[in-house]
Amino acid sequence: MATEELYEVERIVDKRRSRKGRVEYLVRWRGYGSESDTWEPETHLSACMSYVHEFNRRHLERDAALLRSTPNSFGPTRRGVDLAKSGIKILVPRSPMNPRPDSEDSPSEAAQSLEAGAQEAHPVPPEVALLEKPAAIQLAPGQERARMGTRPRNQNPLPLLPPPTPVTPMTPAAVHSLCSSGNTALMEAVTGATGAVGKRRLEERSTFDKRLRVSVRQTESAYRYRDIVVKKQDGFTYILLSTKSSENNALNPEVMKEIQSAMATAASDDSKLVLIGAVGSVFCCGLDFLYFIRRLADDRKKESIKMAETIRTFVNTFIQFRKPIVAAVNGPALGLGAALLPLCDVVWANEKAWFQTPYSTCGQTPDGCSSFTFPRIMGPASANELLLGGRKLTAQEACLKGLVSQVLWPGTFTQEVMLRVKELVAVDSQVLQESKALMRSTSRSALEQANERECEALKRVWGSLQGTDSILQFLQKRTELC
Repeated sequence: MATEELYEVERIVDKRRSRKGRVEYLVRWRGYGSESDTWEPETHLSACMSYVHEFNRRHLERDAALLRSTPNSFGPTRRGVDLAKSGIKILVPRSPMNPRPDSEDSPSEAAQSLEAGAQEAHPVPPEVALLEKPAAIQLAPGQERARMGTRPRNQNPLPLLPPPTPVTPMTPAAVHSLCSSGNTALMEAVTGATGAVGKRRLEERSTFDKRLRVSVRQTESAYRYRDIVVKKQDGFTYILLSTKSSENNALNPEVMKEIQSAMATAASDDSKLVLIGAVGSVFCCGLDFLYFIRRLADDRKKESIKMAETIRTFVNTFIQFRKPIVAAVNGPALGLGAALLPLCDVVWANEKAWFQTPYSTCGQTPDGCSSFTFPRIMGPASANELLLGGRKLTAQEACLKGLVSQVLWPGTFTQEVMLRVKELVAVDSQVLQESKALMRSTSRSALEQANERECEALKRVWGSLQGTDSILQFLQKRTELC
C-alpha cells in the first residue's frame, strides 16, 4: 500500500535577500522545532502565499508602530518635541511616481510623510496566476477557495534613526570576481569554466533538503523526487520540471529517470492524463551538455553508448504511454525539450515561449523522434530549417506549423491550462485511452524505429573525436543559450 508523507507550513518566521538578490523566507514546518527551519525561495512558496502575506502584514504593522513611537524614545520630558525645531533631519526617499526636488521637503513635512507612509500598507500588485490548494497546505477557515496569487514587493523598511548615534550605512556584499584563463587550450577553457563556479554549484546542489520539494504521491519505497515536482490533482498527475542537478531544466540521466518514474506511477494509478510543465521562466533547454561532456572525457566510446541508451529509453516512455500527455510550455523549449512535444497529445504554449532545435550548432544529430515527427507535422522544408539550420520559432509560428495546439495569453496562462485540463478530466478515462490508441496505432512502430535510428546516430557522433570537439566548441562559445 502506498504511503504518504507530507510536510505542512506552519508559519513564516523571517525574511532575507540572498547574494543573488532573491527574496527568501524562513519557514517553520508544522510538527518541527526551530532547529528544522529552512530558508526557501519565494518561488517555492507559490502555493502557500497566504502565510507570506500574513508575515509581511505583521511586519508592516510592527514597523508602523515603531515609527509612531519614535518621538517617545527621547525620554519622558520630550514627548511633545517638534522635529522641525530639534534640528534632527529625517531623510525620506522620493517617490518614483511623484518626484520633486529635495529643497521642497522641510523636516516637519518629512516627518509627517514618514508617519503617514508607515501607517499605510502598500497595496501589492496581483500576479495573474491561479494557485490551486495543494494537499500539503491547510488553509485557515475562509480561505478554502482558490485565490489569485500575489507577490510581495521587495521593499525594506525605512531605517530608524536612534537618538544617540547616527545611522551607519550598510556596505553591500563582496562581489565574487570571475577568473579567466586567457589563451588556453579548448578543454582547459571548458574545464576552467566548470571548475570553481561549477564546484560551488555542485556543493550547493549536494546539500538538498528533503522538504524543499514536496511530492504528494509517495511510492511504497518513499521515493523522493529531486529534480521534478509531482502533484496528484483531481483526476490527473501534474509533473513540473524544477531541476537542481542542472541549469534551466536541462535533461540529464537523473532528471530523465525521475520523469520516467513519475509517469510509470501515473500509468498505474487512477490518473486520466499527465500534465507536464515547468517551474520558472524556462520550459526545458534540452540535454545537459555539461553533464555529458564530463562523461565523454573519461571513456568516449562507453559513455556515448550509455547516454544514447538512456535517451532511447526516455523517449520510448513517451511513445508507449497509453494515457494522454498534455504539455504546458511556459517558456523557451530547446533541443530535446522541443523534440518531445509531437509525442505529447496536446501542447499549449505561453505566448512568450519560443522553440529551437540547434542540433548542428552543438554538434549533435536530431533526437526525440524529431527526424520523423517534424517533417510529418510541418513538411520537409520547414523541418529542414529547424533541424539543420536551427531556426527559432515563436509561439505563434509554432502553432501555425502544427507544433503547438494553441497559444495562450501569458497573464492567464496557468488559469487557462487548468480550465482546459479539467475539461479533459471530465471525459471518461476509457474513452481517452481508446481514442489515443486509435490515433497513435499507425505511427507507434514508426516512432520506435525512428528513435532507434536516432540513438544509433548519436552513438556514432558522440563516440567520435570530432563530435566531442563540436560539443566543446559549442560550450565555449555559448554565454547563455536559455
